Amino acid sequence: MTVPDTGVRVEPGSFRDPGNRVYHRGTEVLRGLDERSARDWRALAASDLFRDLTAAGHLVGTEELTPTPVDTPWAAVLRHDRIPFVSHPYEWSAAMLRDAALLHLDVLRAALAAGFTTKDGSAYNVQWQGARPVFIDVGSFEALRDGEPWAGYRQFCQTLLYPLLIQAHLGLDFQPFLRARIDGVEADQMRRLFAGTRRWRAGVPTHVHLHGAMQARNSGASTSDVRAQLRAAGFTRELALATVRGLTRLVRRLDHRPGDSHWSDYQRTCAYSVPDRQAKEAFVDRAVAAVGPGSALDLGANDGRYARIAARHAGYVIAVEQDPAVVDALYRALRDEGERRILPLVMDLADPSPGGGWRGVERAAFVDRARADVVLALAVVHHLAIGRNVPLPEVLDQLVALTETGGSLVVEFVHPDDPMARRLLANKPDGLFPDYRRDAFEALLSRRGRVAARTELPSGTRTLYQVVVGG
Repeated sequence: MTVPDTGVRVEPGSFRDPGNRVYHRGTEVLRGLDERSARDWRALAASDLFRDLTAAGHLVGTEELTPTPVDTPWAAVLRHDRIPFVSHPYEWSAAMLRDAALLHLDVLRAALAAGFTTKDGSAYNVQWQGARPVFIDVGSFEALRDGEPWAGYRQFCQTLLYPLLIQAHLGLDFQPFLRARIDGVEADQMRRLFAGTRRWRAGVPTHVHLHGAMQARNSGASTSDVRAQLRAAGFTRELALATVRGLTRLVRRLDHRPGDSHWSDYQRTCAYSVPDRQAKEAFVDRAVAAVGPGSALDLGANDGRYARIAARHAGYVIAVEQDPAVVDALYRALRDEGERRILPLVMDLADPSPGGGWRGVERAAFVDRARADVVLALAVVHHLAIGRNVPLPEVLDQLVALTETGGSLVVEFVHPDDPMARRLLANKPDGLFPDYRRDAFEALLSRRGRVAARTELPSGTRTLYQVVVGG
């Protein structure tokens, strides 16, 4: 179906279910439903299930627009509460993926008990309000037909359960597996990873090897044939609920805590003195306060110290950090604090999430999602320019591109004689970075915006700048 030119933009990532489609109209998030999906929605909206899930914050706030907007081809149009920032599962930490899986199962268990089910089990059905997961695919709910299996089981395994098994049982970061394939990890790939004695680890015999064998056995059967076989075998809602409870117990066991890393202890071992830290915190606080209650992006967030300072003034903060172990620790802390305005994400700034999926736009690239009113780039520039050999002008071009016009870039320049810069330079050939100098950096800044504030930290080897982009 198509929508007339009324300022409505189609969401590129919403097309796999032909019964509904997501659109954007200004800041509004809309969902169009065909006749069948509209019936399912109205049954859901009239149920205690919908009210309970919404009241608990487990389901995104949703209302039907009545009358239906003029010239729409859909039987019903919904308006959803807007999620502050759309992230992808390969940008989450292990604990985030686990909590997303548990929410998915909690929603499904409540739906089954109320006579509903969900059409799919994708990790992309979950987004975040800070450190709280929220189920967003309202169009996934439909009436339960007894004797039919959960249609989303395979997706759940591929995008949630299998990555958790890889992380917990093998100690491998799951993020590259999910980033490589939008549909997740296939059962045959899992069988190769979990061969030999590994095949007996928790969850693997049933959800990897048995699941894979059943897929192979039924590869030539239609979906209706498989459903008929299950009905004939006496598959019931009680059995479906038992399966969900078993999955929930398994996922709860997969509470993998990454080990320590260099960056997990960075705040203690880095070169900041107490006066340096105090001056830096005060500068960041003033800079974010000057911009007001917009969005903030903290690049290289580490333990979230400066993200929390930004959250004193900004409406929402994205805290980006390369090390999955550090992000995991930050997420657990924010979750325990009940924080709803800081979202931690795993991201290598020298290799940020690209566009992916169908035509490369089904999942938007990080740089297309992440423009903010305030961008914090603290102790980041030298790691990119020296550690990763990114030319200094290109580093600043990227930081400016992430900053809204009229917004502020708060950036730290670590002088070449700083202990951390000297450590990075020691691993590089002499003379490789002749332009990595404070005067050259300031000249580059002045061509990209107006320097509204500047301070040199007491140590004398680091300088902070607040740059108004486009000013």
